[in-house]
Amino acid sequence: AACARVDAPPLARARTSAVPRSTSPLLGTTLRPSQVVKGCWQLSGGHGGERASDRTRGDDATTDFATFVDRGVTTFDTGPEACGYGPSETLVGEYLKTAHGKKHGDEIIVCTKLCCVGREQTTMTKAWVEENVTRPMRRIGVGKLGMVQLYWNDYDKKNYVDAALFLTDLKRAGKIGAVSLTNFDTKRVKEMVDAGAEISTNQIQYSLLDRRPEKVMVDYCRQTGVGLLPYGVVAGGLLSDKYLDARAEDVVTNTSSLRKYASVIGQVGGYEWYQSLLRTLRAVGDKHDGASIANVASKWVLDSPAVPAIIVGARNANHVSDHLALFDFDLDADDRSAIASVLAKGAQPTEDAYTWERGGRW
Repeated sequence: AACARVDAPPLARARTSAVPRSTSPLLGTTLRPSQVVKGCWQLSGGHGGERASDRTRGDDATTDFATFVDRGVTTFDTGPEACGYGPSETLVGEYLKTAHGKKHGDEIIVCTKLCCVGREQTTMTKAWVEENVTRPMRRIGVGKLGMVQLYWNDYDKKNYVDAALFLTDLKRAGKIGAVSLTNFDTKRVKEMVDAGAEISTNQIQYSLLDRRPEKVMVDYCRQTGVGLLPYGVVAGGLLSDKYLDARAEDVVTNTSSLRKYASVIGQVGGYEWYQSLLRTLRAVGDKHDGASIANVASKWVLDSPAVPAIIVGARNANHVSDHLALFDFDLDADDRSAIASVLAKGAQPTEDAYTWERGGRW
């Protein structure tokens, strides 16, 4: 296992009692998501990690939803198997059937995805979209989905504009609350918005390690009101006290997320630079009553004017109190300057978000 500092601060005892909702509704909707969204990617089956703390399956996963909701984390980000989410939609549905889920059903926003990864990209029809929106409604057990986020893996097939317009029709028909996107670059977001699609948000990877959204996308979002829902804000846990002063050879990447974000470190500055970033974040946290590195990193992303909420994956409910502590402090100008100084020493992004994953440059 990775070496942890013996003097790393314990999980914070938060003064905040519940995670607040976004300060204003998402564009074109009445939805105000909790500012921390429970990411359900960890329920897909590839994120179990250490057995003692694994609550990503079955009744354990279902039970943990109640703890999140009781602390104000009332928005869940899930998706179908086609997007790699395994049984997570079903697990959300099982929670909503419980007495706790029924009691809080009106507070909960379920965000799922429409994943277009096959021949439907060429033969896109309104009927196909309706079928693939109705299916998660049945699986989750709701009459209306809070949000449907479109994913599309082949930009050469332009029918993503039609798909977004079909989703907009379903929003107007009352079947979904928000039409959103996931992992689109700015050029394609603009194409859909300009065609009349009512896009509320774009879910994208965004963190201190991955600042590609700042290249183009953040400015576009500020101009149009489209929000960003960042995931990867703590890089699968790599932006946490657990890895401060850990030797590179001792870091075990035993989950899909850790393997993914470890490769990002190589792109943006290497291991020594990464450790210098952790040391700076630890110093900022110490200034704010021992705030965790994860919370300083999360706060930095949440402070972006384009970000109404952040998605934080969780294998269990152990860190809910730390999510609350995120709202116990604010970063000041000195904090941001210290962080910016370290970021300036790393590699700067040269392309828009999600270009590297499609074979382009970082």
